[in-house]
Amino acid sequence: MLVETKAKNIKPNDAPISDGTVIGLRLIPSNIKGHGKWKLRFTSPVTIKRRDMGLGTYPNVSIAQARDKGNQARISISQGVDPIEERIKSKLDDRAKDKPLTFQNAALKVHEKSKPGWKNIKHSQQWINTLTTYAFSKIGSIPVADLKVTHFADVLRPIWLSKSETATRVKQRCHSVMKWCYAQDLVMGNPLDIVDELLPKQQGSIARVQHLPSMPWRDIPDFIKKNIIDDTNVTKSLLEFIIHTVARSGEARGIVWNEIDLENKIWIIPANRMKADVTHRIPLSQRSLEIINNQKKSKDTDLVFHSLKNNKPLSDMTLTNFLKSRKTKSDVIGRHATMHGFRSSFRDWASENGYFRDLAERSLAHSIRDQTEAAYHRTDLIEQRRPMMEAWSGYICKKSQKN
Repeated sequence: MLVETKAKNIKPNDAPISDGTVIGLRLIPSNIKGHGKWKLRFTSPVTIKRRDMGLGTYPNVSIAQARDKGNQARISISQGVDPIEERIKSKLDDRAKDKPLTFQNAALKVHEKSKPGWKNIKHSQQWINTLTTYAFSKIGSIPVADLKVTHFADVLRPIWLSKSETATRVKQRCHSVMKWCYAQDLVMGNPLDIVDELLPKQQGSIARVQHLPSMPWRDIPDFIKKNIIDDTNVTKSLLEFIIHTVARSGEARGIVWNEIDLENKIWIIPANRMKADVTHRIPLSQRSLEIINNQKKSKDTDLVFHSLKNNKPLSDMTLTNFLKSRKTKSDVIGRHATMHGFRSSFRDWASENGYFRDLAERSLAHSIRDQTEAAYHRTDLIEQRRPMMEAWSGYICKKSQKN
């Protein structure tokens, strides 16, 4: 058993002295009499290889202290933990704690924490992409504790007036990040609460809403006749189906066979694919059913409309590029009609042809903003909408015309 007298008299050329109480603990002589290095020899439970762990130098670390460290290491070994690897990890964790949290790292933490609350992957990706594009290059590397109101004003100012909607989203997302930092006691306050004071006044939300270019409804039959009717082309078929059903592009591009009730001529879009998170039923006109029946089922996908190359959904850009290539006429000078704009075309057609507002709004799956009014609307009026949708299909295909 190692005692103080032996330790004090250890010489440079002496053999290592075993402790005798802790297995593998030895005092290795140094080049000065009475000085040595504490080493614990053990077999790693992780690598099954012999390792030597330094426990400090004698006399700075006393015999009692070395034994205590050795016993702690032995406990880790008995639990299947390599004490050397445990020490390295502890040092890395300490360094991480000492390193100030930057805005970018804070944003990534908030993004990860918030993921379960988003209804789809697209929204999750948009959230972080917005900050990546507009914020990270300017303030991403700055510790959150150092961020001031002026930093966020500098991020927002270039887009505050020219891209008001985008700027509002950036501000909201920065606010969420700093709110989380405040809750973690990492900052003294949230700079986004008063950033508006350093920015020019924006137009009201109503004034800044941009009208999506739409094709005048009277021009649609001619456009379909010249550019669309082609049951062998999946892009044209999808585009025509969207116009007939007045669905949103993403809803139609993602349609799968089990959403279609052929017997009752209804397309049922589940809530998780709808903007308002509410199941939406669309009565299918005769032409809409013809388009669906012309699509060939694939063994590799449940999609009704899919790319012939990889059986994946057609992209929104595919439809947009199609409209651009045809230089589609719109009601906005200098701009082509958009896919979403056909919904506006339908809404104008319905109004000018005497259909009740409620029927048209339900066909577009628009949410009822008045909560009192919404409480009384417990039916989607699908059978009342069916004649209207058949008339719309008939009109744009010139099979029938209401006016």
